[in-house]
Amino acid sequence: MSEIAIEDIREAHARIRERIHRTPVLTSARLDELSGGRLFFKCENFQKTGSFKARGATNAVLSLADAEAARGVATHSSGNHAAALAWAAGLRGIPAFIAMPRTVSRVKLASVERLGGRVVLCEPTHEAREAAADRIVRETGAAFIHPFDDPRVIAGQGTAALELMGDVPDLDIIVCPVGGGGLLAGTSIAAKALRPGIRLFAGEPEGAADASLSLASGVRRPVEHPSSIADGLLAFVGELAFPVIRRNVDAIATVSDDAIIAAMRQIWEIMKIAVEPSGAVAFAAIAQKKVAVAGRRVGVILSGGNVEFDALAGGR
Repeated sequence: MSEIAIEDIREAHARIRERIHRTPVLTSARLDELSGGRLFFKCENFQKTGSFKARGATNAVLSLADAEAARGVATHSSGNHAAALAWAAGLRGIPAFIAMPRTVSRVKLASVERLGGRVVLCEPTHEAREAAADRIVRETGAAFIHPFDDPRVIAGQGTAALELMGDVPDLDIIVCPVGGGGLLAGTSIAAKALRPGIRLFAGEPEGAADASLSLASGVRRPVEHPSSIADGLLAFVGELAFPVIRRNVDAIATVSDDAIIAAMRQIWEIMKIAVEPSGAVAFAAIAQKKVAVAGRRVGVILSGGNVEFDALAGGR
């Protein structure tokens, strides 16, 4: 498989830009004051389906040949990728078959079904999700679109950084969240190609710190039973993404769930925008002083805004 390059990201952007939002870049004088840096927030919480995942899913679906697309697409996901793939499949009028854990929230399940996704529930383990997706592919002939470890998905995710650097070309640093690594890998490819001296950092939950462990050791190291309020970042960093991250990323900072909640609250209270836990992790790393930004111009990717208020309120 050929290496993903800036040309792939540019082609992805040309393919999807009429279908997605070019999300705004917002600033906050108060958050600049608190951090010591000049922060530029790429607001993917305003993206189609509420997260950056719409970029990669749309690129993958629109890349399919007509004959392949006619059989539909399939994946496994517990949230944002499921919704994004269902929405992207709708653009082509094809079915989307999605394996989701039976423990998935009612809100996420309803969202995927509302977007036209055909959901198959399975046990809440990664192995069960993969097995269910494999069965769907065998039975339907649908094209499998991995949530993050797919070159078309990685290229699509990189379009967020392409836009960010088009709007703010003189950034010193970009910080984004990392789970499976598709967003971080795509971001790093775009950023390094456009500004070779830029520094790349990521935020990761302490309870799911496989990417930081892997970067430190040089080999992929899973975390047994990952757990965090940032449920979109519990995946093991992907085989395609990890070599890119090793080559391009300076460091990955881990943050506690309490720090993530505090970051969500601060963004809401100061900027008046809702960001989900996974989407707040990059800013949490900055707020906790785990990424040094003083005197720097810093791009921060707020990756999603699908906040489940019932869960935050204990179901009240």
